[in-house]
Amino acid sequence: MDLTSLDHIRTPRTRSDLVLGPRSAPLAGGTWLFSEAQPDLTELVDLTGLGWAPFEVGDGLTIGATCTLRQLADLPTAPGRRSQDLVLQCLRSLVMSEKIWDLATVGGNICLALPAGALITLAVALDATAVVWTPSGGSRELPVLDLVTGVRSTALAPGEVLRSIVVEPDVLASPAAFARVALTRHGRTGAIVVGRRAGDGLVATVTGGVPRPRRFAFSSYPSSGALAAAIDTVDDWYDDPHGAPDWRRAQTLRLAEQVRVELA
Repeated sequence: MDLTSLDHIRTPRTRSDLVLGPRSAPLAGGTWLFSEAQPDLTELVDLTGLGWAPFEVGDGLTIGATCTLRQLADLPTAPGRRSQDLVLQCLRSLVMSEKIWDLATVGGNICLALPAGALITLAVALDATAVVWTPSGGSRELPVLDLVTGVRSTALAPGEVLRSIVVEPDVLASPAAFARVALTRHGRTGAIVVGRRAGDGLVATVTGGVPRPRRFAFSSYPSSGALAAAIDTVDDWYDDPHGAPDWRRAQTLRLAEQVRVELA
């Protein structure tokens, strides 16, 4: 829609130009920003002018915040990256048009911090680290698990911008399993569970049905009861038209056991 409150859109070309005021917001794909009125904003700062690479592949993987979903889907495969299948599985869990597929970005999906944010699922399941640019010209790092603090809530301070997320090579080499459910065949995510082998143990990530991502790590492979007991420590299941809290809890427990059995 037309954002009639805006005075202008600014495109920085260097780090020093990247300044966000109290009524500014970073712009990448803009698929959410332009979907509804933004009366509190007078300026958008277009990050795409900074020319960040969509991803850098070495021993590990660095994904730029302005990487589009389409670009991420084209990430080259490589031998030994057994958890890379999660990329397409998470992307396909989003309900989106071709336009969204081409324009929406990894950073936008994470920083919007919606329970159904599939790139939040991917990043947390892969123990990704968020690299955040600060207004002082420096940067800081924190787990994406800690970056998303609730529905539409993040740990970003005023003026900070998500620059990239980084995944370590040992994580990419570990096998993973993905399970998702929605109320309808093509409906918005109701619950997601991702399991990943970590040595002799298991790391289970729960999203979709909770206000913020949850991670449960086991040093040895958990029994069905141990995994269910860990998930049952969640006491704030999300409630919206895409699923009631009791349904999301029950489905998450079912998906968790499915993932546990698959990776055993």
